Amino acid sequence: MEHTYFLKAQELDAKDILSGFRSEFHIPKNENGEESIYLCGNSLGLMPKKTTVYINEELADWSKLGVEGHLHAKHPWMPYHEFLTENMAELVGALPKEVVVMNSLTVNLHLLMVSFYRPTKSRFKILLEYSPFPSDRYAVESQILFHGFDPKTALVELKPLSGTYEITTEQIAEYLKEEGDEIALILLGGVNYYTGQAYDIREITRMGHNAGCVVGFDLAHAAGNLYLSLHDDGPDFAAWCNYKYINSGPGALSGVFVHERHSKRFDMPRFSGWWGHDKNIRFKMENTFVPMEGAEGWQLSNPPILSMTPIRASLEIFSAAGIKNCRIKSVQMTSFLLEMFDHSAIKGFEIITPREPEKRGCQLSFRMIKPDKTLFNTLVKRNIIADWREPDVIRIAPVPLYNSFMDVYRFVKILSEEFNS
Repeated sequence: MEHTYFLKAQELDAKDILSGFRSEFHIPKNENGEESIYLCGNSLGLMPKKTTVYINEELADWSKLGVEGHLHAKHPWMPYHEFLTENMAELVGALPKEVVVMNSLTVNLHLLMVSFYRPTKSRFKILLEYSPFPSDRYAVESQILFHGFDPKTALVELKPLSGTYEITTEQIAEYLKEEGDEIALILLGGVNYYTGQAYDIREITRMGHNAGCVVGFDLAHAAGNLYLSLHDDGPDFAAWCNYKYINSGPGALSGVFVHERHSKRFDMPRFSGWWGHDKNIRFKMENTFVPMEGAEGWQLSNPPILSMTPIRASLEIFSAAGIKNCRIKSVQMTSFLLEMFDHSAIKGFEIITPREPEKRGCQLSFRMIKPDKTLFNTLVKRNIIADWREPDVIRIAPVPLYNSFMDVYRFVKILSEEFNS
């Protein structure tokens, strides 16, 4: 059976139209110079080789031009964020005016909630998913407190049915039917960071709007992973980091989406800064804030060029590869992994990620029945770079741009050897 899957991995790699993109990334190596089996793109994506070239170009322009680089650099710094817009919009299925890159993820969630979480005495709750990323919970709780409400009553957390790990669309529909008139904001992850479940953005948005709720998404684990259609699906807003599947470096800047229908809502409350001011009159330095249309109007400060440069490098790779192609390969890789895992009869684990392809992205979460991190450490010693999440989950993510089917084969083979021994 093992030889059969080895041959199948070879065959799938030979047919893979994205295989050439692996060479555009730096693959970590162990102390013996052997490439690691890197399955941690859900935590930090690998570095594109062109990132170094692009950063050095900006450093060279800074050294040669000084302040004149704002206008005369090879990629002028003044409009630098605009060099990211078209490719980023394509990646998340948005119109260019609906997207901007700025700040970090939690900062952007706060800025967006300033505008979109407008609680009243009767409609004040925020609906979160089961086990949201802790930073989202902290941000939501602080927003609730800021508005004078109690998180114990205003923060509602959807929970899976007993004995399962999935939040179904039907559950969300039932809750909105019963309690929707008290929900001011639905804020879910596009993909749950812990279980790897992908949510139906279009259907949740439709249901939320029908119930009178504002709908937003944290797409940290979805952008660059799923095939997104934010404009057509219609959520009010979304934000995501760019250091996971979008491969833009540790702590990379965040992306923001604000739907077109809000692009001219200049009366919306917002925290303002000069880079969100109408760029045609920005340098007149007038005292009255005039926001730009679209997502750009939520900007605060001028763009940090050296932090945006890696994003430009990565987005060019995505544009060449095509997110549709990435998604197709992603489904193939996780399906291959699941098939091999099932046939290997690996003991001691259950996969808590939904098995239906439309309900997952790259990530699969392996829950240990009897948690023991020393077993995870054994994988590390065998040159697998994965991710441990307390108290009992190993997360792995075969990323289509730089992982191969042979990576998947070797991971399952090693897992089987270690935990079936």
